[in-house]
Formats: sequence, C-alpha cells, structure tokens
Amino acid sequence: MRKSLRLQLLAWLLVPLPLLVLLNTWLSFRHASQTATTVQDRMLLGGLRIIAEQTYYRAGELHVEVPPAALELFESASDDRVYYRVLSPRGTLLLGYPELASPAAPPRSEEFTHFDATMRGEPVRVAVLAHPLIGAPESEAVLIEVAQTLHANGELASQIWRQAIQHQVIILALAILLVWLGLRFGLAPLLRLHDAVLERRPGTLEPLDAAAVPQELAPLVQALNEYVRRLDRHMAEHGRFVAYASHQLRTALTVLNTQVTYALSSADAASREEALRAMRDGVRNAIRLVNQLLTLFVAEAARQAGEREAQLDLAPVVKQVLEELAAAAHAKSIDLGFEQRGSALVRGSAPMLHELVANLIDNAIRYTPDRGVVTAVLEASEARVTLRIEDNGPGIPIEQRERVFERFYRLHDAAESGGCGLGLPIVREIAAASGARVALSEPPGGGLAVSVVFG
Repeated sequence: MRKSLRLQLLAWLLVPLPLLVLLNTWLSFRHASQTATTVQDRMLLGGLRIIAEQTYYRAGELHVEVPPAALELFESASDDRVYYRVLSPRGTLLLGYPELASPAAPPRSEEFTHFDATMRGEPVRVAVLAHPLIGAPESEAVLIEVAQTLHANGELASQIWRQAIQHQVIILALAILLVWLGLRFGLAPLLRLHDAVLERRPGTLEPLDAAAVPQELAPLVQALNEYVRRLDRHMAEHGRFVAYASHQLRTALTVLNTQVTYALSSADAASREEALRAMRDGVRNAIRLVNQLLTLFVAEAARQAGEREAQLDLAPVVKQVLEELAAAAHAKSIDLGFEQRGSALVRGSAPMLHELVANLIDNAIRYTPDRGVVTAVLEASEARVTLRIEDNGPGIPIEQRERVFERFYRLHDAAESGGCGLGLPIVREIAAASGARVALSEPPGGGLAVSVVFG
C-alpha cells in the first residue's frame, strides 16, 4: 500500500500539536493557580492594612479592633472562612483565633509575608504583617495575621484555566484548518506537475519546464529532464542500431538471393559452384552478424544490471580462444603468440569474457596482413590485470580511435575484411559489465594494441 505524502505531512505537523496543547494546558493551570494565589494574597494584605489602621496606642493603652470592612473584602459565593489573630510585641494574644498558625520566621517591622497552613482541618492561605505601634513607649510592633480558606482561590484558578483551554482549543482548530489549507495549496504545484506528466502524448521526450515549479520541486524536474535526455539518447541509439542491423541483414539476404538466382539460372557447373561458395560465405557472414548482435544485446543487459560474476582465471579463456582461431591465423600465415606475466584473476562471466577475447583476437587476425604477428599478453599486478592484444597490422589513426567503438562504424578499408563494425563495441560493453576499461594504443613496432584493464 502506497503512503500518502499529504497524510505524512499532516502527521508530522498535527501530531506534535496535541502534545504542545497538553504541555500548554499544564502550564496554563500552573499560571492560573499562581494568578489566583496572587489575587488572594493582595486581598489578605488589604485586610491586614485595614486592621493595622485600627491598631494603635492611646493614653498609654493598646487599642485593637477588627472593623467589618476588613472581613467584607473576602465575601464571595464560595463560603470561604476567614480567620485572624493579633499578637502583642511580647506574643500575647490580643484578638482573634489562638490556634492560627504562626510563620516559620517572624517578619521584621513593616514586613509582609504569606504562607500556606491548615486551620481546623482545611487548607488556608495566611498573610502576616509586623505593624509598628505609633505612640508606643518603645519601638515595638504587633503581629497581625489574616487567613482564608482556598475555595474561592480554586474557583478563580479553574475559571482562568477553563478560559485558557477554550482559547487553546479554538487556536488548535484554526491551526489544523490552516495546516490543511496550507498543504492543499502547497501541494498544488506537485499535483499540477503530475497532471502535466500524464497529459503528455506517448513517446513525447520533451523536457519539463523547470521555471514553472517551486524551488523545492526544481531538483525533481531537473532529474526527470536529465532522465528524459538520457532516454532520448538511448532511444536514438537504439533506433540507429535497429536501422543499421536491418540494413546489414537486408544486404546479406539480398546478396544471397542474387547468388541463388544466378546459380539457378547458370548452366555452367563452374559458375554454379562459384555461386554456391559465395552463398556459403554470405551465410557465414550473416550468421556471424546475428551472433554479434545477440552478443551485444547480452553484454548491454549485463552492464545495465551491474552484476559481477565470480572470480576466474583469464589465462585459460585466452588459450582456448587462441586454439579456436589458430586455423584462421594459419590460413594467413600469421604468427599467433601468447605471453603471461603473473596470475590473471578477474571477476566476470566466463562466456562473456570468452566473447571479449574472441572479438579482440578475431579482429586482429582479420586486419593483420599475411605473415603478420598477433600476440595476446596477460600482465598482472597487485591492483589490476591487463589483457593486451597486439598486432602489426595497419592500426587505427588517433582521430578515429574513439569512433571505432560506435556500432557498425568501420574504417574505409575495413569492408574487405568482412567485418560488420560490432567487434569493439561488444568488447567495450563486456568490459564495462566486468568493471574494466578499454584503451587503444600503437605498439613500438607499429600496428594496434588493444588493452583491457581489469580492477
């Protein structure tokens, strides 16, 4: 089952959002609790200030009272309880609830502090103020405490938190909608590219317009265009190959038909025999052409597959080919030799390497004049193995050494040899499939040296 790019992008964008919302929810709850506590602390401080205003010395006596306004600050629908206590400078209870908790460290004069405690089994928030007494005989301060239960605090925190959650849910929904719309419009160029490719006529190899796509899609379009260019070149080469192959086969069959017609119409036995011999040579050339076409096809398939076969010794392959072509060399009185320097282990397919060596030695015998010399040399080093086929024939001019690797390309005087221009292309294809390279050079005595370097 194919994966959807849109769904993958949505997953990468939307899956983290709920996690972020959960984190933000926890942070919002903490912030709401802190806000509610800050509000309660300020109300407690206001109550402390009101009580402090009613705590003073007059005529040598300390007066303390809790006005109703100090308690009315805490009126709400939450049924919170309010506790207070006033202690003299010496710690004597002047007013309020004696069991109200005391701070861990008494505050200094005019210092305000708050802390959490428990009063009559309920959690409370306590505010403490050290209030200096005006008119006292000595610099003294009374300790005023006001405490409130946490019902209103919890309700205020919940209200703030619920409002924050509502806002976050709205923002999350809008974010999901915007992400969906963004993906829809963001992927539109990709869909247009998809439609443009589908609307192309079969066989069309024109490049796509890279300027009409976003920057992120430009590498894809460029890669497609490069593939189209390579495919165009391949199709052109394939078309030329088919045309040349058809021409060669048609020519061979036409000549064969002419020879058959001549043999049938000739009354002279010698003429018929000559026509039959020509027919035999024509059939042999046609068979060789077909075999080379099949070999080239197999070599191309092996190179495109990119597979390497097992390691093998190249020397027995060369010796076998020399034995097979010894008769052809003897017919032209050619000195056919073999030299080996070191072990010649290479990786490749034994049948394909046999074809490679056979094409090289066959070409050398074909283009070397009578009483010439053809030598197969195997040289090995730690890093590579080189197969070199040398002859003292006419050689190949430097300016044409690359062109002879083109299919069906033959030198001007090559027609007399009976070649069809596929030998060296086959060699290069097989060498490429085996991870080797082919090079042409001129040996010191003249002629041609074809080197196949493995490794």
